[in-house]
Amino acid sequence: MKHKIKLYYILPSAAQTVNKNKILEYEFLDKKPEVGDVVYGKIIRLGQHTQIENKNGRLHTITEGSKGLFVFGNRYAPDYYEGFVPDIINGEVDLIARSGVVGKVHAKNQQINEPTVVKVLGYIIDKNNKIINTKDYNTILPNKKEKIITKRSKLILNIGTSMNSGKSQSAAACCSVFSTLGFNVRFSKITGTASLKDILNAQDKGAQIVNDFTFMGYPSTYMLEEEELLNIFNSIDLKYANNSKNYWVVEFADGVLQRETSLLLKNKTIKNRIHKLIFSADSAFSAIGGITILKEKFGLVPDVISGVCSSSPLSIRELKEFANIPVVNNINPNIKEFFEILK
Repeated sequence: MKHKIKLYYILPSAAQTVNKNKILEYEFLDKKPEVGDVVYGKIIRLGQHTQIENKNGRLHTITEGSKGLFVFGNRYAPDYYEGFVPDIINGEVDLIARSGVVGKVHAKNQQINEPTVVKVLGYIIDKNNKIINTKDYNTILPNKKEKIITKRSKLILNIGTSMNSGKSQSAAACCSVFSTLGFNVRFSKITGTASLKDILNAQDKGAQIVNDFTFMGYPSTYMLEEEELLNIFNSIDLKYANNSKNYWVVEFADGVLQRETSLLLKNKTIKNRIHKLIFSADSAFSAIGGITILKEKFGLVPDVISGVCSSSPLSIRELKEFANIPVVNNINPNIKEFFEILK
């Protein structure tokens, strides 16, 4: 039985490509959920997440009884959860990201709380009685007249040792350098779990265009096939990195050992596309180990070391004993020196 959705509800960033005029009714259906399926639900137990990020980046404080849309997806986050889309809906699911991604927690970091729980009231149904799925709402469809050209925007790729190693801050620092010196810079996050925080930070630092995988309808990229990952990369590349005078700053989420990041770093097309490689690490020791893995497993050598360790003089001293790679502070970089490395 269909029900009309009441006026007030939270439209989360994981469903940011879905227009509100498409959201009219919901119905509880005995159907196996799929990545991208949008449901209507309410919070029935607060846990780790006490806020939900909406499609504009605002954080809504939630309480038991708060209602909103939620999107089924997988998540890989060593500091939080590993979660998957369940085979069936038993009425309750876990909020595995504050962007509105739901699933069932498979493993969690012991330093965080149990997940916030959502009661699923039903799937969102469009006027044609079709379940709304975010993957059907792609805003980065390339212009068919566009052709891949040899001379493209210079790709500055940001990768790291793991979650919270400082990748996003390093990428934002790149955007700040280029925009300060008058260059047109775009920022894209190719993998991860839906969250507007990182791309909005890059925008604040001067990126003229920002986007990520959610613009193509993916609530997350965990467990996507290599072909889908490459399609995300290539589609964004084709649409927004087609001017050789511009810079394209890109981030791959999590660490180099993470499945999707590893798949992309092994790809010859992407490796050949890199202009400069920035490697962020949380400590000198992890940076040294990461440099070794990058070389042995992927045949890559970073042009810059940055991240959390770059703010510590002692970490920089330790690092320089083992690696002759420039270290750049990603919080307060020297604009001219950083540009000389990146240009």
